[in-house]
Amino acid sequence: MSTAAKQPADQPAASASDRAEASAQLVPATVAGMPPTAQLFWAVIESTGVLVRGFGATSAARLGVGIYQVVFAHDVSRSAFVGTIGLTGSLGSSPSGEIAVVGRAGVPNGVFVQTFNSAGASADRSFHLTVSS
Repeated sequence: MSTAAKQPADQPAASASDRAEASAQLVPATVAGMPPTAQLFWAVIESTGVLVRGFGATSAARLGVGIYQVVFAHDVSRSAFVGTIGLTGSLGSSPSGEIAVVGRAGVPNGVFVQTFNSAGASADRSFHLTVSS
């Protein structure tokens, strides 16, 4: 029996050369970290609106089909938002879809998220959200 981790059906196993190339490009983290003025927050949200995990995220809520609010501990009104449809775990394949992210009107520390199926209809999807300030 192999001791290698089983790969999801949709994801081909990494070859030895793929792993070696990635390892050669790896830059170790530094103790300096980010500049004191830079802020990076993130959240992983279940399709039901549950905040699964995050950094700086304090809550999340499903407001309707494919409509979510994610609240952070800081004012994010002048930030950049990046969202992607994705599973809340680390393995598997996510349903296809689309996502739109924008600041939450009237909530300076909130982000408004809409998720859709591939046909463009509102649909509940789990997602990952990053906020850069």
